[in-house]
Amino acid sequence: MEQNRFIKPFAARVLRSELWRFTRRSVPRGVALGVLVGVIIPLGQIFAAALLALPVRANVPVAALTTFITNPFTTPLFWLASYHIGSFILRIDATTYGQPVATALNQPHVETWMEWLTGAASITAFGLVVLAVVLAAIGYLASAIGWRVWIAGKRRRRLTRVRHS
Repeated sequence: MEQNRFIKPFAARVLRSELWRFTRRSVPRGVALGVLVGVIIPLGQIFAAALLALPVRANVPVAALTTFITNPFTTPLFWLASYHIGSFILRIDATTYGQPVATALNQPHVETWMEWLTGAASITAFGLVVLAVVLAAIGYLASAIGWRVWIAGKRRRRLTRVRHS
């Protein structure tokens, strides 16, 4: 990999062992980064997660794999939840724009429809950022706790084997 002409300038940074080993610090960072990138960035998620894993010293394979939290089945659910979260936080309802959503779509005026679309898109984008940050924090905590539980179980089994020998 370090002989590749595209990677050669960055080889020392990309091939650092802490980015590829599964450690108690790098795995939760990778999970949080992968979830954050997976929810916010619609295309090129794996590349973006791998690239962003370098400066935050996150595990590259974990960051790349957790971007798959979004897929064709979950993306519409994330967008719907993001719209509702954004509306709730920003306190925006259907009357804010002067008309409910159902009648705004039936209007022949392009300006009214574009106003609704622009408002819905910004609300959804805001909600998407909030959802991504919350899910990344949950992913970080869950993987850190899971890592500790796994290591404690390994230690307990090792101590049990030593006592019985």
